[in-house]
Amino acid sequence: MSGDAVKTDLKKLAEALVEAARRAGADQADALAMQGRSISIDVRGGALEQAERAEGTEIGLRVLIGGRQACVSASDYSEATVAELAERGVAMAREAPVDDTLGLAEPHQLAEKRDAGGLQLLDDQPDPTPESLQEIALRAEAAAMAARGISQVEAASAAFSNRHMWLAASNGFSGGYGRSTHVISTVAITGEGLGMERDYAAESRSWAGNLPEPEEIGALAAERTLARAGSRKPPTGAFPILYDRRVASSLISHLLAAVNGGAVARGASWLRKEMGEAVLPAGMNLVEDPLRIRYPSSRPFDAEGLATRRREIVSGGILQGWTLDLATGRKLGMDSTASAARGLTSAPSPVNSNVILTPGTQTQEQMIADMGRGLIVTSMLGASINGTTGDYSRGAAGFWVENGQIAYPVNECTIAGNLREMLMTLVAGNDALPWRGIEAPSLLVEGMTVAGA
Repeated sequence: MSGDAVKTDLKKLAEALVEAARRAGADQADALAMQGRSISIDVRGGALEQAERAEGTEIGLRVLIGGRQACVSASDYSEATVAELAERGVAMAREAPVDDTLGLAEPHQLAEKRDAGGLQLLDDQPDPTPESLQEIALRAEAAAMAARGISQVEAASAAFSNRHMWLAASNGFSGGYGRSTHVISTVAITGEGLGMERDYAAESRSWAGNLPEPEEIGALAAERTLARAGSRKPPTGAFPILYDRRVASSLISHLLAAVNGGAVARGASWLRKEMGEAVLPAGMNLVEDPLRIRYPSSRPFDAEGLATRRREIVSGGILQGWTLDLATGRKLGMDSTASAARGLTSAPSPVNSNVILTPGTQTQEQMIADMGRGLIVTSMLGASINGTTGDYSRGAAGFWVENGQIAYPVNECTIAGNLREMLMTLVAGNDALPWRGIEAPSLLVEGMTVAGA
């Protein structure tokens, strides 16, 4: 079925859901209709390990009655199911608690643009075949295995998905678009038994033509894995920590969580009193741009039909605003930042799309030389983050630095600090990678606690 035909069908389905909800007694309603297909191929030992294919249409409906709301969904979209879903949603909403901040956008608030034309979110090439994806995965695996010292490739994968969505609401909004995703990943292993180490490389793009060659992915996975051979625990103490660009986005994600309107409205954010205050070093900006061409989370409008736009979350180190949907904005007496996202079974909530941190001027090598003695973090696991205080503790692995040079790989350590203090000491490198939802370079943090040997 062509993309235009899919959009027409989804449009009719979403609008039929809204109309059914109104007939069933809803004051307001909005509906999502989604159709997608995906293929995932895993290879191992030069042969096919697993193949998965999925295809289907799903619907989700939100109904609002007098400050009450309920969300219902189904994977069947017959007329009978649509009517039943609407009646069930209305019955559930009548039993829900009242929240006077709930409600759809006013018609004048709605985006004029109702598609993603110009953003190039949907690859214009034919879908890849399972055979072509298998070839890509095999090429990635072969490149990893070609590196001396790699004992096996745990997994090499290539995947594709194509998804179309349509959003309709009783306030008159009706719009939708399609999005494609192409992924290549490889996990390599070196050593055996207790001396075994593994690492990975993966890339994802909206358009296949923007992906690196699979040989680059496999070779990078092998390089990272071999660098981890002989890992041991680092010393314990207070040291500078360099977050490699692979994991630097996690620090920024904690900042984004703290300025999320949901957390602020609940009083559960360590930045809840910091509007207009310094939250990053002077001169550092944090910008959100949902309109970047071909980027993974770009979107022309949010899940409440409001037009997305570029905005500064932090400017010159100073916090400029919260990330808000309609409900959290009303709770805080502010306008929505057109940041709503929702699933088929969930109500809207604020999220960020395409965040860019101001890069610095130093290479990672220069940052390593300047730190003298400390830890480079390349991977993390587990997390203990106190959203109210900003207290931070995570398991980490990476490389120990002595005299401004990498001395040996490390694992099984814990790093700890307070996010409020950590973010104010950030020094950014110049090595941010494109195509990420959070585009952040390597980040140096002063004076964190390392618990190792």
